[in-house]
Amino acid sequence: MPLNHTIYTHSDAHQPLDLHLLFFGKEECLPGHAWGPGIRDAYILHYIHAGTGTLRIGDAEYHLGHSQGFLIPPDTIVQYEADPVEPWVYSWIGFRGLQALSLMERSQLTVSSPVYRMHPESIFGSFYERLLETANQPAGDIQAQGILYQLMYTLIARLPVHTAAAHHSRSKESHIRQAIEYIENSYSQKISVLDISQAAGLDRTYLSSLFKARFGMSLQAFMLEYRMNRAVELLHHTDLSVSEVSRSVGYEDPFLFSKMFKKIKGASPRRLREELLQTGP
Repeated sequence: MPLNHTIYTHSDAHQPLDLHLLFFGKEECLPGHAWGPGIRDAYILHYIHAGTGTLRIGDAEYHLGHSQGFLIPPDTIVQYEADPVEPWVYSWIGFRGLQALSLMERSQLTVSSPVYRMHPESIFGSFYERLLETANQPAGDIQAQGILYQLMYTLIARLPVHTAAAHHSRSKESHIRQAIEYIENSYSQKISVLDISQAAGLDRTYLSSLFKARFGMSLQAFMLEYRMNRAVELLHHTDLSVSEVSRSVGYEDPFLFSKMFKKIKGASPRRLREELLQTGP
């Protein structure tokens, strides 16, 4: 009999940029229960507690069982099916974020290598129950994020010593991380793409190309998106005026700020604040 699954989401105004939990669940599948072929729009990790089943992704087929897990990457056609005799019981967790791709690369989980093995006494054997416990906690959303990061750490820590190629990949990642940290610490000031690239120690054109490859947007667009997300938080959780919010995210001209805000968020700052107040915290 299927277990009821629990969905956990952040509201748009609270979403962490780096990594955020979208949903999680657990199911005792019926014999032959299947999903797909289809495409998901988030990263989803499954962990098998008992039974067996089959995963089809790309041109490959995997027969999986107890203590194994698999990744469903976004925008990838997948199909998975419980065994007709010993159907699997699995937990899953879905997430997105700017770090999602790089963390999956560091864990060496990809479309061509989506399967992993994890001891049932690890956090993978109990993350569903742990996430359920956060539901009514005063800072449950923070605790839940911590569990998601623990899962990422456990996936990466299971690997042997990294190869030189992996180190090179991390080197690119470290430059990206430096750039993001500079934006996080300086977005309220008048900073440029050149300032960010100098802080990261790379040519601005090359750094922007890294952002385009990793996040699907240029460095300039990333900074703009970051500032507007911070503006949404201020509009939602403070009584600052639009002009004060504008200055707080690095815009001395509130008219330019409002123009860019509407371009990114689809509504003016005042209109969005009204909508957020109507929907509540």
